[in-house]
Amino acid sequence: MVRMIMHGCNGKMGQVISSLCEEDTGIEIVAGVDPYDGKENPYPVFPDIRECTIDADVVVDFAAAPAVDGLLEYCAEHKLPVVLCTTGLNEAQLLKVEEASRRTAVLKSANMSLGVNMLLDLLQKAARVLAPAGFDMEIVEKHHNQKVDAPSGTALALADAIQDSLDREYQYKYDRSQERKKRETYEIGIQSVRGGSIVGEHEVIFAGADEVVELKHTAYSKAIFAKGAIEAAKYLSGKPAGKYEMRDVIAGA
Repeated sequence: MVRMIMHGCNGKMGQVISSLCEEDTGIEIVAGVDPYDGKENPYPVFPDIRECTIDADVVVDFAAAPAVDGLLEYCAEHKLPVVLCTTGLNEAQLLKVEEASRRTAVLKSANMSLGVNMLLDLLQKAARVLAPAGFDMEIVEKHHNQKVDAPSGTALALADAIQDSLDREYQYKYDRSQERKKRETYEIGIQSVRGGSIVGEHEVIFAGADEVVELKHTAYSKAIFAKGAIEAAKYLSGKPAGKYEMRDVIAGA
C-alpha cells in the first residue's frame, strides 16, 4: 500500500482526496499538512511540512502557491516523490520545480483529469491541420468566483499543447480590452470568466472562413481531479528522480 502525505489537507481538494482515499485499498494518507487546524482528520496534521515526522512514499500537493517553495525543498532533501497540483506558480518557483526534479520524482500537472489530458492530444492533432489552413485559435476558460489565478493553469497547458505542435511561435493574447486593434494572425487568445460555483470549463475554438471547430471539456465535480491525483500518487511512488506528467500516468495505467 502506498503511504501518502496530503499537503493542503484541510482545503477543498484536500478534503475530497481524503474522503476518496478512505475507500481506496491501494493508498493510505498517513499525515496531512495545513496551517489551518479547524477540521478533524483520521490522520495527524502538521502546520508545516518541515514539522512532519511521519514516513511516507509520496506527497500530493493541493495547497496555495506560497507554500510550494518549502514543500519542494523538503521533498528534494528527503528524496520524497511529490505530485504537484497547485497552479499559479511564478517563474522562480518553476525553476525550483526543475531543481527538485533532479533530486526526486516530481509530477506537475495543471489539471489531473483524464478528459483534459486526452484533450491535450486532440488539440495538437487539430492544430497541426487547422492552424496552417488559417484558422484562428481562441481559448475560453470558466471557473468559480473563488479562483485566484487567471488564466487557469489548464488554459495555459492547452495553449502550450497547441504551441508545441506548430512550426512557428504564436503569441498569447490575454486581454483585448486595453487596445483597439484587430486580431493578429499568429496569436492564441485566452479569456477568463469567474463566477458562481463553476468547477471548471475549457473551450478551444478554431475559427476559419465559414466554419468553426470547437473542442470543450466540462468538469462537474472536483472529484475528477482528486481521483487523478490519487492515481498519480500511486504511479509516482518509487519512481526515480525526474519530471513526470499526467500523460505518463495514463500511459502507464
